[in-house]
Amino acid sequence: MARRSVLFSPGDKPDLMRKAPETGADTVVFDLEDAVAPGQKATARTAVSDVLTDRSFDPDCEVCVRVNPDLGAAVRDIEAITDGDPRLDSVMAPKVESADDVARIGELLRECGNELPIIAICESASGVLAAEAIAAADRVDAVLFGAEDLSADVGATRTETGEEIAYAREHVVLAAAAADVDAIDTLVTDIGATDRLAEETAVARQLGYDGKIAIHPSQVEVINETFTPDPEDVEWANRVLDAAEAAEAEGRGVFRVDDEMIDAPLIERAEAILDRHRAARKTQ
Repeated sequence: MARRSVLFSPGDKPDLMRKAPETGADTVVFDLEDAVAPGQKATARTAVSDVLTDRSFDPDCEVCVRVNPDLGAAVRDIEAITDGDPRLDSVMAPKVESADDVARIGELLRECGNELPIIAICESASGVLAAEAIAAADRVDAVLFGAEDLSADVGATRTETGEEIAYAREHVVLAAAAADVDAIDTLVTDIGATDRLAEETAVARQLGYDGKIAIHPSQVEVINETFTPDPEDVEWANRVLDAAEAAEAEGRGVFRVDDEMIDAPLIERAEAILDRHRAARKTQ
């Protein structure tokens, strides 16, 4: 499953939630946390549940719900979204600071008779420093890096160049790689800054991220395009793997493709490119 674009939609806006899959996002997240005013939480729970249990709602993408960080609110969220037979693939846990936080969400889901995978958000100093344990926790299928909340937590000033979040951004993606789960990069808050979005998404891809947050439908296409391997890269990967098969049959450990010496790390890179290419094709 590809998670190139992870689009958030307010949980109290049924029309937007129903339209979200039409954007082409790989994952749509119905948000019961930041996107919903405190006085509208109950209304949002009902709205999300109504959409998830509507038999006509069966999109060809991952459907996720972000619950609230407060335990009492999270209980009410999970009870609402797991009631009936919801079209739901995963649950997103915000402000996760330890593996125990993940375990609590997992237990709440279990009490509701559900074993859904969890996407954990590392968006505080404690959360980033505990990213290894969080990524490796039971039921965690992906970790998401939240730069805006992190900056507020440590008192950093956000800049377009991002030096203030560079260490945390790299730490989270390393933790995800070590645990073999997906890593989702932070958002770009300026919806109209298409060039900046493309640049930041390209950097995220270079760092090893699997996808990026979108907060507006117009961001989805840019993100998807950047995280989809170029045809030239796919062709290179196919040549490498074909040559690797021939080299193995001949008992050779290294070989040459396009005047480049190929060994195990480059073979792994070729395999990753083709995995990403196949995953992207399944969502098209």
